[in-house]
Amino acid sequence: MRRLLLLLGLLLLQQACCFEFVIDGEWEEDVSDMRDHRERHKRAILTSEEEEDFEAVRGEDITVKSYKVESRITSRFAHTTVRSSVVNSGSKAQSIGFNVQIPKRAFITNFTMNVNGIIFVGSVKEKTVARNLYAQARARGKAAGIVRANSQDMETFKTEVHVPPGSNIEFELHYQEMMHRRLGFYEHSLFLQPGRLVPQFQVDVYIFEPKGISMVETPNSLGEQFVQNIKVTSTKEKAHIVFKPNLQQQRKCDNCTGSAIDGIFTVRYDVTRDGNAGELQVSDGHFVQFFAPSNLSPLPKNIVFVIDVSGSMWGVKMKQTVEAMQAILEDLTIDDHFSIIDFNHNVRCWNEELVAGSSIQIADAKRYVQDIKPNGGTNINEALLRAVQMLVKASNQGLIDPRSVSMIILVSDGDPTVGEIKLGTIQKNVKRVMREEFSLFSLGIGFDVDYDFLERIAMENRGMAQRIYANHDAAEQLRAFYSQVSSPLLRMIQVQFPEDSVSDITQNRFDKYFSGSELVVAGKVKPSESNTLTSFTTARAARMDVTFETEGDFTELDTELAKQQHSFTGFARQMWAYITVKQLISERALAPTAVKKRKITQRIMALAVEHQFVTPLTALLVESEDTNERLLADSPRDPKHGCCSGAGFGGGSSSTLNPVNVVYQAPPWVQMTTNAPPSQAVKGSEEYALPPTVNLVDNDPHFIVHLPSSNMDVCFNIDSAPGHILNLVTDTGTGLVVNGQLVGSKQAHKGKLSTYFGTISVYYQPDGVSLTVGTDSISMTDGQRNHSFTWGTTAKISQDGVRISIVKNSHVSIMINNNIHVMVLLHRVWTKNPVSVDFLGVYIPNDNQYSPLVHGMIGQFSREPEVSVHDMHEGMDPLKKEATMEVKGNTLLVTRGWQKDYRRDKRLGSSIYCWFIHNSGKGFIDGHYTDYIVPHLNSFLQAH
Repeated sequence: MRRLLLLLGLLLLQQACCFEFVIDGEWEEDVSDMRDHRERHKRAILTSEEEEDFEAVRGEDITVKSYKVESRITSRFAHTTVRSSVVNSGSKAQSIGFNVQIPKRAFITNFTMNVNGIIFVGSVKEKTVARNLYAQARARGKAAGIVRANSQDMETFKTEVHVPPGSNIEFELHYQEMMHRRLGFYEHSLFLQPGRLVPQFQVDVYIFEPKGISMVETPNSLGEQFVQNIKVTSTKEKAHIVFKPNLQQQRKCDNCTGSAIDGIFTVRYDVTRDGNAGELQVSDGHFVQFFAPSNLSPLPKNIVFVIDVSGSMWGVKMKQTVEAMQAILEDLTIDDHFSIIDFNHNVRCWNEELVAGSSIQIADAKRYVQDIKPNGGTNINEALLRAVQMLVKASNQGLIDPRSVSMIILVSDGDPTVGEIKLGTIQKNVKRVMREEFSLFSLGIGFDVDYDFLERIAMENRGMAQRIYANHDAAEQLRAFYSQVSSPLLRMIQVQFPEDSVSDITQNRFDKYFSGSELVVAGKVKPSESNTLTSFTTARAARMDVTFETEGDFTELDTELAKQQHSFTGFARQMWAYITVKQLISERALAPTAVKKRKITQRIMALAVEHQFVTPLTALLVESEDTNERLLADSPRDPKHGCCSGAGFGGGSSSTLNPVNVVYQAPPWVQMTTNAPPSQAVKGSEEYALPPTVNLVDNDPHFIVHLPSSNMDVCFNIDSAPGHILNLVTDTGTGLVVNGQLVGSKQAHKGKLSTYFGTISVYYQPDGVSLTVGTDSISMTDGQRNHSFTWGTTAKISQDGVRISIVKNSHVSIMINNNIHVMVLLHRVWTKNPVSVDFLGVYIPNDNQYSPLVHGMIGQFSREPEVSVHDMHEGMDPLKKEATMEVKGNTLLVTRGWQKDYRRDKRLGSSIYCWFIHNSGKGFIDGHYTDYIVPHLNSFLQAH
């Protein structure tokens, strides 16, 4: 834990204020790779002891009048303020401490104090500037500040003020952080340890998510005693969580004087997502793209578990590691490949090669792990190199699916003691042999391990590190970490934007995306005549490539934020700076040269000062209003401290912040969508645009068959029952089936129950690909893997010879082998409509290149029949003429009328004049319409 500490001594002499300070510690300087192991271990022990008696406000005889915490979370970015008002109730001068534990990923942005009317206001400055100002004040005996640090991440802010009796002190600390999504939710944690009863104790968490909040909960982390004291109120977009126990409710028991509030107050929530394309928010000249797709089939995994079995792992550490490995191995599937390497001073392999996750192999691996007996030294270098060699060999032999995810998971509790022991050399060795498609995840158990090294080596190899606390439930922590990486959904993700639309974007290339996590890209928006920003996200999924398109309005969100009382209006600007600084700190830790490191340092300092972040390179200068009194606090300057991975759990790119090309260059089969309104053009790619005349089925259901040679359109209705599946196209020659399932209206109208197509299925047998389009979602399967998309998504999907284009809330286009095209149009009705339901229309071009075997209600007309119409005369309806049609050897009475083509205008449609065939198309279609009823959505029509 890295602690930020201010010590201030205050004496009042003859109505005048002067400050005396004691320096407790010194500025941390750069240190070598090899730090003293015993000193690090000693610091860790001291830290653990200090944590046990942590108090938010510390003093012998004091009155804490209030302790209030407020967090405002807007679009996953949190601004937290901690305030406390304290009185020295004793008869003597004493030191009063104000301590706040903050999440290690947070940046302190300000700290103010009011000491008997003297107000100290904080500002973030470059560390050298702050030090100079501090030194000037110290030379006059006016101020001093210190930093004490150890090997963990900064988590505790400490201030001590020495004041005379009767003094009033008000403390106020601000910090900001981005919420990271893990296992399907965001978690906001507040450390509440007042150490005493507080008359005014209150916690408020305000959440505002523009797209809506899908769930919010407060786990029982403070104990059963406080369950009834936590109140949650929420609407579609907002939530307010209040924790406000009175004095009696705070007591450990009815007659106790101690506070029972001692722990972490946790709020978990997730947001509503329209679809897999993500969410693009534009505010205050900045944008934030959130990408968290779901309902995609996981990619296969290739995992080498590298487990430290040295003597230091003996006892509880090894027991809990074995327990976790038993559960992790059980989670593997037959599509996954794995092996286990355990190491001490020697390196052993359970199996020299990757093997499939069959039940037999998993059972054998579990027995192997169970029999491990820790002893000896630690040879991390050889173990990691052996793991990489195992993945390389499997890849070279073609045993690894090109779309699979290959990873090494290292579990260790100590520094290397055998073989190569220089951490920098080990890092270089691993980097040299690792391939771009491999990732390394590091888990450090306890405090003996050099966590900075584990973090650097993981970050450099597209992974991340996590500390496992040995004095907690280590097995559960290991399992939880594995759960986060056990379900990779996408690889090679790239978020792009049209040329000259954005600048200064954060990392936009990610090696992988794991289920339940989230990728975030932020940047600045360039001035534009357009009122909309568009992003394009490309990725590789199991057996298919996808491109998602997302739009964000320039003014909509700012208008909404202005109406919200408790929102954080500057969230987009601060989030962009937060992500950028975090990524730069990570890049600085891996900088190959001193020159590059200096350039990165300058960028960090400039951004941190502009956005008021306390980082390892900046300091918080706290001054009285007249600047006569100064305090100084900063975060340590640690060249090895990799604060965080810019990619989060999405997996980093090989180079974190190299210049990126933000111009969208679509795959060759994708065209950018048009911006023309529906009345002017069909929104979609030009390649997917249908010809002016097509065969179609729409409404309840009306069939329109276009006969090109006769330049004639023929219409007929089908009066079938809800639930029936009608075959539209069967082509056993190409292996194509298009079927539609009927759904009934909510109730009969004028004694008749109308039917519509509620589901359309397109099945392409050679690739085993089936696309099922419903009014709620679009699902795709290849027999082994299932992917699902909502109508809130705009996306392009490519798998083998099948290409699919989804246009948000509009239509789906399916292209097979570039010569067969089907479009499905979505019709939404008023939700409270007492009769109608949502339904689908199907549009199929005449020029589809079927085989000679094609049939089906529409497919049969690819062989255009000879049609003649004669004897046209007035009908019973003067507006509709009647005639005689000769077709397929049948003589039919037909009526002139019109039906609707809804491609250009889904509300009113375009009229198509046609000859209407009565009796469900009898005489025009082959056989009877009941001959086209099939049992399943993917069923071929059987020959009669």
